[in-house]
Amino acid sequence: MSTIETTGADLRTNWAGNVTYRAREVVRPTTLDELRTAVTSNPRVTALGSRHSFNLVADTDGVQIALGAMPEVIEIDSERRVARVAAGLTHARAAAALDEAGFALANLASLPHISVAGAVATGTHGSGVRNASLASSVVGVEIVRASGDVEVLDADHPDLDAHRVGIGALGVVTAVHLAIEPRFDVAQRIHTGLPWEVVDARFEDIMSAGYSVSMFTGYIHDGIRQVWTKRRVERDDPVVDLEDLGAMPSTSPLHPVPGSDNAGVTEQAGVPGPWHERLPHFRSSFTPSAGAEIQCEYLLPASDAVPAIQALRGIGEAMAPVLYVSEIRRVAADTAWLAPSSERDSVAFHFTFHRDPEGVAAVLPLIDAALAPFDARPHWGKVTAMPADQLHAVYPRLGEFAALADRVDPERRFRNPFLTEVLG
Repeated sequence: MSTIETTGADLRTNWAGNVTYRAREVVRPTTLDELRTAVTSNPRVTALGSRHSFNLVADTDGVQIALGAMPEVIEIDSERRVARVAAGLTHARAAAALDEAGFALANLASLPHISVAGAVATGTHGSGVRNASLASSVVGVEIVRASGDVEVLDADHPDLDAHRVGIGALGVVTAVHLAIEPRFDVAQRIHTGLPWEVVDARFEDIMSAGYSVSMFTGYIHDGIRQVWTKRRVERDDPVVDLEDLGAMPSTSPLHPVPGSDNAGVTEQAGVPGPWHERLPHFRSSFTPSAGAEIQCEYLLPASDAVPAIQALRGIGEAMAPVLYVSEIRRVAADTAWLAPSSERDSVAFHFTFHRDPEGVAAVLPLIDAALAPFDARPHWGKVTAMPADQLHAVYPRLGEFAALADRVDPERRFRNPFLTEVLG
């Protein structure tokens, strides 16, 4: 088993550099037996994915277990339309392999750089009025428990919905079984300059203009800066023409973060291409988004989208000094207990901030207050000022999840300070 001492190692910090991990070492098992030994021989362990979380969900004062050295397994059952994917694989690698075999996932996040298991564990999602979170594609989980035993949960297991978004509390996931479908092509177009009054009047129509739609804004006088529309070539008919609503089609590639190099974005201008090269906003070979940044995100009922936007516009000037851009997406209801879109069609408000911890800390309570009337749920891998008691209020099954975590991990081997605060 290879071990990386954390001092001076790249794995000492998260991807954006705003979190420094406290783990005394990072273990990189190469086999399942090595992974089981790492779990059972340490009193505190936490799985470490692609390090794209912006909070302490993957931190520990014990040992972090990184799965990047485990075998890169992708097994496809074409009859059942299920793919068994190693937990440590990135979506970029998994999606390319699936596409080559003639298959696809229903949706992807904006970044293809993130690990498959880490993405589902925190409730990560893409966009689309009919597309639920990435965890909704999970039809099975393979997980190493605190005892070192390996458990396989299939689609009929009563606790699968609890494990779909497990926030690292239930064990170390080694593989996920994902529902797949025949591969498809997507065409992506960008429009600019959508006025606020149009958004207020036609929000759901705008978000239904494609298979996946994202709006980018700063919540100030400029309205919606960009609308990214991704349509499945073989079947999507537009509900509305954005040009009829006052938006202008972009004639050159655009990056959602003002001032950023557009070389890193996926192809635009309506050029059809493979699903995994269009559904993400960013190419896997480039640093995504702004790089040095801090992110937060809240999801709330889709029916409250317009008043929530109006509330955020009320604090737009206060956010402006630290905000690169905010992305607004739609996410379909999910059955995962801890999915931010659990049991309700949702609108997601994502914020990409400058890497200014003090400045961001000052605006987080403003966002919490603006969105509190709508029972907003924070993303598990991003920063928030929401206290634990409020998390239990907006995530109604969080107490039930905490009880399950104690049942499968009675010694609390997988607990870290973040989970202790959240779960009790």
